[in-house]
Amino acid sequence: MKKKLIILALLFCAGFIIEAKDIEIALEAELAQRIEEPMKIDDSNKGKGASNGKFIWMEGKPAVGGGGKGWAEFDIPIQKKGKYAIWGRVLAWDGNSDSFWVTWKPADPDEDAQATQNTKFRWAVQQGPEWHWDRVNAWLDGGTPEREWDIKTDGETVLRIAVREDATMLDSLFITSNIKAKDPAGANVREPTKKDREIQKKGFGGLAVDSNGKISTTWSILKNQ
Repeated sequence: MKKKLIILALLFCAGFIIEAKDIEIALEAELAQRIEEPMKIDDSNKGKGASNGKFIWMEGKPAVGGGGKGWAEFDIPIQKKGKYAIWGRVLAWDGNSDSFWVTWKPADPDEDAQATQNTKFRWAVQQGPEWHWDRVNAWLDGGTPEREWDIKTDGETVLRIAVREDATMLDSLFITSNIKAKDPAGANVREPTKKDREIQKKGFGGLAVDSNGKISTTWSILKNQ
């Protein structure tokens, strides 16, 4: 702890300003730790313009719908407790190809949303024939309030994006502690960089967490120092 304080003091004296701003984690959907069929990785022209040239979906034709099996899971270590929002870069053609089930443990209960059909975990994806960012919501019978997760424990969390309808495409994810932003620009949403992908492939050994200020570092480095 003493070393950490000395380092921060030296940075301050050198003219740097450390601002504790939004926590940001960018993820490629196809780099999920686990993918269960019929959810699959696709690198065809169906998703032209996808980040890194790949996306995930349950393959199917728009206007069919009915997918109820298959999912992708992401193991995400969170070192800072607090509330988070999730944005997804998606492509959804119509009303039969515009939804997923989303659960994030331990903030959400250990529940199989595909089995329980709990509308709290139903994400009504904004429709559009081109890739666009959409914040994960709760598609309730009376509306679609934007979801936020209160992460109350340090350590690994598990995010599951599960199939609800065929042909709903997911390119990438952006997790942020900025829960107030109502649009992608306000949330500073971005696609994963090469560095993000490398860290994700390694299982987050040195989690890419941006302070979004003058200095960008990782929580694991700060903890070790």
